[in-house]
Amino acid sequence: MTTEELQNKVEEALAEIRPFLQNDGGDISLVSIDNGTSVKVRLEGNCMGCSVNQMTLKSGVEMTIKKHAPQIEEVVNVA
Repeated sequence: MTTEELQNKVEEALAEIRPFLQNDGGDISLVSIDNGTSVKVRLEGNCMGCSVNQMTLKSGVEMTIKKHAPQIEEVVNVA
């Protein structure tokens, strides 16, 4: 899979989960994909200060990204 294809897969995954985050006043954006295995995202809006954002990141975001791009090993939130 090319870098562009991988980025498209990750963006598809974020588009799938974005409505759930937006319902709570938050959002998410892709920051980078490193070495084809690590995704950096930025939680925005209400998601930044939410006490369950790490659970959302691991249970929702990471799981959805891995469904679209199984080669991704980790998803990290950056400020």
